[in-house]
Amino acid sequence: MKINGNAIRPGNVIEHKNGLWVAVKIQHTQPGKGGAYLQVELKNLRDGTKLNERFRSSETVERARLEQKPYQFLFEDDDLLTFMDTESYEQVSLSKEMVGDKAIYLKDGMELKIESYEDEPLNILLPEHLTFEITETEPTVKGQTAASSYKPAILENGVRIMVPPFCSTGEKVVVNTETSEYTKRAD
Repeated sequence: MKINGNAIRPGNVIEHKNGLWVAVKIQHTQPGKGGAYLQVELKNLRDGTKLNERFRSSETVERARLEQKPYQFLFEDDDLLTFMDTESYEQVSLSKEMVGDKAIYLKDGMELKIESYEDEPLNILLPEHLTFEITETEPTVKGQTAASSYKPAILENGVRIMVPPFCSTGEKVVVNTETSEYTKRAD
């Protein structure tokens, strides 16, 4: 599907220079001379290389249609992560390098989606919020009531985040997987 160059949004996948690229950051720029353009930071979905491109509104780009299917995370074996299609029970293995930083949030049996292009898996989509137990944090200091006084905590998966002072070791908290930030206490 063709879209205007100025219609690209973060997260859009486009076909550009014989590859599939995801828009990471965009910035609208209106120089003093000449027409406005969109400065886009692109990341190659296959090899992870980055590229900065300018797109004018008069240009068109091909937006790629990715298929999303539900999968279940099964296990990790060395550098490979194995997932099972919840409909056909077929297994797919992806490298940790392809999954990237999202691998730290994977739990055995976890439901997620895998994006693929022409039956080639490219990316995993985690749930926006996941629950983890705090395994280590500093004790609460009495009188520390300022809203911005967060303290460091280490979760069961080894991720270090900042939590409010009332959170303690052994408590479960909800974490935003996009930003790796504390969201709320788990129910």
